[in-house]
Amino acid sequence: MNRVLVILTIDTENLPSNFQEILQHERKVVKEWKDEGYLDQLFLRQTKNGAVLIFKNASIEKVNEMMTTLPLYQLKKSIEVLPLIKDSEI
Repeated sequence: MNRVLVILTIDTENLPSNFQEILQHERKVVKEWKDEGYLDQLFLRQTKNGAVLIFKNASIEKVNEMMTTLPLYQLKKSIEVLPLIKDSEI
């Protein structure tokens, strides 16, 4: 099964005053993706400036569309969307 890797970096120098509220909404959206079977893994970055998400059962177009609905998307500094192919010999 192919996966799509997303590396999201947010602009931590310009966080709004309601950042904690946005973060709670973010968690709700990500949990829905997990429950719906789209999100395989979510890793927070140690630098606390973003996350790495691994999607399954979704095209790159679908992942790009889903990412725009994330509350933290509005705070993005950069985003990388990379299609992955599993090595069938490993």
